[in-house]
Amino acid sequence: MNVFSTTSNDKEAAAPPPEVIASELSTTPLATIGSLAVQVPKSVDGSDLDSIHTNWRAACFIAAAQIFLQSNATLSKPLTKEDVKPRLLGHWGTTGGLALAYSHTQALIARQGRKEGKEGSFLFVTGPGHGAPAILSQLFIEGAISHFYPSYPQTAAGLTKFIKSFSWPEGFPSHVNAETPGCIHEGGELGYALAVAYGSVFDLPDLITVVVVGDGESETGPTSAAWHSHKWLDPKESGAVLPILHRNGFKISERTLPGMMDETELTLLYTGYGYQVAFVDYVPEGDYNMGGNDPADKTMHAKMAATFDWAYSEIRRIQHAARSGKPLDKPRWPLIILTSPKGWTGPSSTKGLQLLNSYASHQVPLPNARTDETELAHLEKWLRSYEPEKLFNFQEGAETVVTPLLNASLPIRTERRLGFVKEAYNNYQKLDLADWKEFGYKKNEKDESAMIAIGKYLTDTIKRNPTSFRIFSPDELSSNKLSGVFDVTDRNMQWDPTTAHKGGRVTEMLSEHTLQGWLQGYTLTGRTGVFPSYEAFLGIIGTMMVQYSKFTKMARSGGWRQPMPSLNYIETSTWTRQEHNGFSHQNPGFIGTVLSLPTNLARVYFPADANTATSVIAHCLQSKNYVNLIVGTKAPSPVLLTVEEANDHCIAGASTWKSYSTDDGVDPDVVLVGIGYELTHEVIAAADQLKHDFGSNLRVRVVNVVDLLIFAPLGEHPHALSEAGFNSLFPPGVPVIVNYHGYPSQLQSLLFNRPHSVGRARFHISGYSEEGTTTTPWVMLQMNKCGRFDVAYKAVEYVVNNYTATDNVTGADKRRRLGVVIAQAHERLAIYQAKNHEYVQYAVRTQQDHPDIGQVTVNKEG
Repeated sequence: MNVFSTTSNDKEAAAPPPEVIASELSTTPLATIGSLAVQVPKSVDGSDLDSIHTNWRAACFIAAAQIFLQSNATLSKPLTKEDVKPRLLGHWGTTGGLALAYSHTQALIARQGRKEGKEGSFLFVTGPGHGAPAILSQLFIEGAISHFYPSYPQTAAGLTKFIKSFSWPEGFPSHVNAETPGCIHEGGELGYALAVAYGSVFDLPDLITVVVVGDGESETGPTSAAWHSHKWLDPKESGAVLPILHRNGFKISERTLPGMMDETELTLLYTGYGYQVAFVDYVPEGDYNMGGNDPADKTMHAKMAATFDWAYSEIRRIQHAARSGKPLDKPRWPLIILTSPKGWTGPSSTKGLQLLNSYASHQVPLPNARTDETELAHLEKWLRSYEPEKLFNFQEGAETVVTPLLNASLPIRTERRLGFVKEAYNNYQKLDLADWKEFGYKKNEKDESAMIAIGKYLTDTIKRNPTSFRIFSPDELSSNKLSGVFDVTDRNMQWDPTTAHKGGRVTEMLSEHTLQGWLQGYTLTGRTGVFPSYEAFLGIIGTMMVQYSKFTKMARSGGWRQPMPSLNYIETSTWTRQEHNGFSHQNPGFIGTVLSLPTNLARVYFPADANTATSVIAHCLQSKNYVNLIVGTKAPSPVLLTVEEANDHCIAGASTWKSYSTDDGVDPDVVLVGIGYELTHEVIAAADQLKHDFGSNLRVRVVNVVDLLIFAPLGEHPHALSEAGFNSLFPPGVPVIVNYHGYPSQLQSLLFNRPHSVGRARFHISGYSEEGTTTTPWVMLQMNKCGRFDVAYKAVEYVVNNYTATDNVTGADKRRRLGVVIAQAHERLAIYQAKNHEYVQYAVRTQQDHPDIGQVTVNKEG
């Protein structure tokens, strides 16, 4: 920590940036290294620089006021402690750089619009989402706040109310989020802004997204992978991303990696990623003063404007070549590295503590302004240094505080201003989808893979929607049996000559974080995507998906954001068939992450055959605002339902499967429930075993569940079973044995509020219990107590307990029947255990499952 004397009354104390150790390469005589960074021409149209500079200073003033003030926002009288908020929340350190990037993006739109006769469509993605004051202040100046939130007009009173509302209950939160106009990314959890930005421009050729990546955020693994995203960007069919690495040198309490790299090292790193690198560096010119009106500040605007013009011209050059039929191989897209002081335009130090160019300005640089007279005076000096009376029109009765000079560098067309761009909030593109029944399969004719069935439907979806649908997949599409889509499309890797410039709809990269970011950007700008993956590895993006759901929840509650497509995940290569890869590939935990979302957003489906799988994917692709998870097998399996049966089954979410039940499932003594194909397979086999062992004395009902959220607490989810529906499937007083694909606790949490489920004697849930290895498919199930003999064992055990320990079994005929079952129970339970041992040992000897583990039995009781 650098310590300096207290700020004097006339000027700010010196606050130099920290030392950067020069690399050996920076002194190399090799000309090639020294010429890698772009030298941007200094000449620039300076006609709008005064307006840009004024706009930027005005934004910095509002941002500082948002953090500190609850009243007297126009500084019409001396500042008092009562004007300062009781709780000072927010992040100041990144404000100057963020506001600079935003101001110059707006000015670029206006400037190029004047040259080209048409203002372009731009989005602005904020990686340092904690810098919300910088973005919100710009949105107020451009009019987006007043448009979407009419209670904050652009008057002096509206500005005062707006400034108070920041980090205030029922006001604007401290981070950029779905309540922020123009926002498509919530920057709370760092690392994803760059990937989201690239996802936003896929298949939108007229869109340019400017994304600011904080130098702290750049240290994250997801960002490191996302720098490669341009290699999947076809400039003919898609827009462009202009990344800005904002290098202010510090995180919360430590220096950043880019902040400790010299320009040679940075140039080599990002040139290696495939970019053209241009630097915009703040260089002091004389003493530093608060308020952003130093010569060095004005020089920065000239540099930034020139660099933005260069970047725009490079984007258009690359796009023109591609769209003229002469695409460039491995085009080098522009990247701006912006170096500015941490805490720029704010105080340089206070009471001996350096603030400028220090981590101490990351959040609130004068944290005791409400209680300390010295800090209060420093705050007032700071705020007045912007000369707000010159930046705004505070005359009494003025219709707006925004002056013509502030407006001069903004896009003329309101809808082109960054907070108004429709792609951010109202760009839903409905898919043209076939009736799934046209893709149905005949029941019991031959085995069909549910994933191949989904793949056929996706193939048709691609044919119908060649520019508004994509598959975002790790390098697993063929392994997951979805490769049928390659009959009509290709991969979209632009650095591979075999897949470049073909408009491929499959975007594959072995970085789940990057794929998730692309999918989010694609979805939030109105298009639909699907993310298939091995089950065990979807959990990698769990927190990203949770952050996205928070965004979606707030978007739905705000009122002005229009519906958007759902996020669609397909989990296959599941634990039940990962016996060949072993324990590391066996993990259904992502289901629980989806279930933890706000219940009205979550949807989890377990199709048990090809027909239900096709029905479910068709439903998910046409849904809006949800997070859909489909869990299914890729192995060939029997078609258990006709098309009509599958349609009705999926509408209901669960149903009694009469063909596998006793007397169509009427008046059961026990209910066996299968959730997931392999688990249902074992339930059907168990039902057949019980029929073989006990005949008509034990009445079994087989239920399959395709929609897991039918178990949600009544009133908390639209798919939740009514009490009547629940009782019709699982009659009170009847034991229920559930064979569930996921962790038992996931289902237990859903059932907890039902008055007759968890904690009662009649429900038992088997599921994955972290038992795994490299083994055979059936032994994998048995290890987790989900095999047919385990299900049969629990069914008999619960029937016996229900007869002997409760009063649920009434009626002479029923007691007589079950009395026969109980008389045989001990023997059968012992045999089931012996069968388990026998079949496991067979697998140990032969590396194969016992030959009796065959296909699903059909209509045995018929």
